[in-house]
Amino acid sequence: MAFIQIIEFRTSDIEGMLAVQDRWEQATAGKRTAGRRILCRDHDDPSRYFNVVFFASYESAMENSGLPETQSFSAEMMSLADGPAAFRNLDVIDDRS
Repeated sequence: MAFIQIIEFRTSDIEGMLAVQDRWEQATAGKRTAGRRILCRDHDDPSRYFNVVFFASYESAMENSGLPETQSFSAEMMSLADGPAAFRNLDVIDDRS
């Protein structure tokens, strides 16, 4: 079953976050199981962001989370956040395009 993780966070340094994300992508090339990723900014609250990440399954998401690179870069990203992140773990039960 497909799986989506939404990570909600606040930051005043989105450029720093994007730089860390770019380095993570390079470091995990060929290893990561994350598929499509969409970064969104809240239109009504521009300090709030949502990172929407698509996976083939919950298991592949956990595999991705367990990568040492993911652990390291996640800690670095959270050091740039204005407070803790909130995670939403979603099983996809219907997908229509």
